Amino acid sequence: MSRVIVFDVNETLLDLAALDTHFQRLFDDPAVRREWFGQLLQSALVTTVLGEYRDFATIGRHALTQVAERHGVAVDDEDRELIGGAMRSLPPHPEVPAALGRLRDAGLRLAALTNSPPAQAEAQLSHAGLSGFLERIMTVDLAQRLKPAREVYTSAARELGVETGGMRMVAAHAWDIAGAMHAGCAGAFVARPGQVLDPLFPPPDIIGADLTEVADAIVDAET
Repeated sequence: MSRVIVFDVNETLLDLAALDTHFQRLFDDPAVRREWFGQLLQSALVTTVLGEYRDFATIGRHALTQVAERHGVAVDDEDRELIGGAMRSLPPHPEVPAALGRLRDAGLRLAALTNSPPAQAEAQLSHAGLSGFLERIMTVDLAQRLKPAREVYTSAARELGVETGGMRMVAAHAWDIAGAMHAGCAGAFVARPGQVLDPLFPPPDIIGADLTEVADAIVDAET
């Protein structure tokens, strides 16, 4: 029986480079966008390790404040709202719609599982034109924990009516793949520029440079 294919959203399906113009305006350097998202992920991971739960968008706003302080730049609520609004309207990576169509046409069940809050996740995937490929858009709200906590993946599996072994997590983040596989899922890593697997953890059986390569390998493995 084929696994349900479950996708991370930010960076995996959607292109955060669309935020670069905002970081150019605020910091005079679009590369600060990567620093901000890295800080966001670090703060989210600390929150998870401490057994707490914060809305990912709230963490993102605080991460922007932290990065701005590091750079000696003043940001205000309007700046934070502009970044938050831009997060809700990110474009998909160019190959994503066709890759999702290939998986759907192969008869596979597709869903999303993201750290983004529910309203933001729905807005993101609708704006990107990807909602129609997915039977469910799931968020960490299900578990009241952030990825890569085990409870996120087990809650998603329950929602989909499968065991964790019946899910394959597709992500461009090594920590997401490690968390999913630790919970019993299969993994598939999208090696987008700058993203590499963590050698501390076992690699997934599927690795590709983009979602086209990953989708082709999933079809071969799951059908």
